[in-house]
Amino acid sequence: MLELRDLTVTAGDGDRAPVLLSEITARFPRGEVCALLGPSGSGKTTLVRAVAGIAGATTGSLHWEGLDLELEDLPPSQIGYVPQFTISEENLTARENVVHAIRLRVAGLRGPEMETRADELLALTGLTEAAGTLSKHLSGGQRRRLALSMELVSEPPLLLCDEVTSGLDARAEREILALMRRIAREGNRVVLVVTHGLRDLASFDQVAVLSDGHLAYLGPPGTVAHYFRADQPEEVFEVLPRRTGAEWHASWVKHRAHFEGGKNSVRNAPDRAATPAASGLPSPASQFLALLAARWKVFFRNKSGIALQLGLVLGFPLVVAVFALDGLPPVPSLDAALSGDVVRQLVEARTFAEGASKAGSAVSGLILLQVILLGLLGANNSAREIAGERAIYEKERFAGLSPAAYVASKASFLAVLVLLQSAWMTWFVRTVTHFPGDAGGQFLFFLLVNAALTAVCLGISALARTADQASLASIYLVGFQLPLSGAVLALPAGLDAALRPFVAAYWSWSGALQSLRETRYYDVLEMVIPTTLSASALCLWVLVLHIVFGIFLAWLGCLRAAWDR
Repeated sequence: MLELRDLTVTAGDGDRAPVLLSEITARFPRGEVCALLGPSGSGKTTLVRAVAGIAGATTGSLHWEGLDLELEDLPPSQIGYVPQFTISEENLTARENVVHAIRLRVAGLRGPEMETRADELLALTGLTEAAGTLSKHLSGGQRRRLALSMELVSEPPLLLCDEVTSGLDARAEREILALMRRIAREGNRVVLVVTHGLRDLASFDQVAVLSDGHLAYLGPPGTVAHYFRADQPEEVFEVLPRRTGAEWHASWVKHRAHFEGGKNSVRNAPDRAATPAASGLPSPASQFLALLAARWKVFFRNKSGIALQLGLVLGFPLVVAVFALDGLPPVPSLDAALSGDVVRQLVEARTFAEGASKAGSAVSGLILLQVILLGLLGANNSAREIAGERAIYEKERFAGLSPAAYVASKASFLAVLVLLQSAWMTWFVRTVTHFPGDAGGQFLFFLLVNAALTAVCLGISALARTADQASLASIYLVGFQLPLSGAVLALPAGLDAALRPFVAAYWSWSGALQSLRETRYYDVLEMVIPTTLSASALCLWVLVLHIVFGIFLAWLGCLRAAWDR
């Protein structure tokens, strides 16, 4: 039994916060399906979210099987929530999505057992024939069925469905509602369904009508039209504006006794025995492995994404190499410096200065260009990684997903991309341009700057409201790396000291230049670069701190609820 007692929800704290739901009192027995009806903005979704525990500030109380939910939250396995947005990964098949949900939400099942359980749920929801179809190729009705299959993996006795019939044709809507009845009856569940549809009210055991956040009616579907003095149920929404929500609620309190009796009433509906839920949640380590396996599977099925990665990874080193296809300018010598010919010494000195400037600038510029391009690869790696699937993440987190396991799976996936990108950039440029210096040192600092900006942009992705916002912010971050690095023009001393700790490009550029210490190029570098270089060890540790900070930022962003993004 689900019971609401004077439930009130406000949009924030304080006496002046708008009231979204006002003193809702209702009881919903097991084995029944209840429709939540009302015009847009009447509070239907807010009511479902309040029951789910994600609605914000509330007063009053919620009770499940005698348990006060204000004092103790329901375990994730006890509640299923099907939101308005899709909760399936579009590049996984229907069966793979269900198996993935099982791996994230149900402990103790092995591979064959997961497959069998998934097939049972797909059969229950009528998706057996579509089991091998990618989610993005399913129809709207099939996606609703898939969402239900995924929510049933933990056998929740309380199922909340928000607009699961929205946008469906009449036949598909009837099929989904029939499935809801079956799920409620066979699983002995409480099923609440937010809907705008009035044509199939007979499919429900109860109907709750909301108006301006007030409960205007709760009872059998057969008496809805009579209560609102409408000829047909479809006319109820036309009648509601004739009174305020508070007036409708006052009328309901006065007349509810005349409408609550009957076969399907709240009072007379039997409260059946509880159905045991599935076993507990998998460990964070198990969730991590499931997420990582699914991420790689999605990556290899995204042909356009792979093509973009290959284009950038292969193309960016070409951009660097084209500036030194004939090799680096040689470092000149001052052979005439010891002679007594003053004129010759002056000419040689000028020639040396010009050659040294050219050689030093070329080396410094090529390293900086690699640093900036690897930063761009880092932004492309992760800017949309979390923001682009935030809705799916929020749903899985509601079902018990560990934020740490989620962030760790993202970091592990991106680490492979960073390693391959940085290794290819280092090898290709050194091979084509015969770049001097310690290859290991250059690779290390190229790897670190790619990882640092990948991690920081992952943090931005976790904090951003949209994927486009995250991409734009990440591109701006990388764009400012060039002028703020000080590699081209030195910043004023005070500003340089304040900004330098946050500019990953400087630390990678400075560290990579240290790999040239045993070459003649390092001698001329000190003559042409406008900024003081830092020690390799310091550069390394600062870049590691950037990586740690970015991952920490991503974790913080994933701790924050973002249902409305």
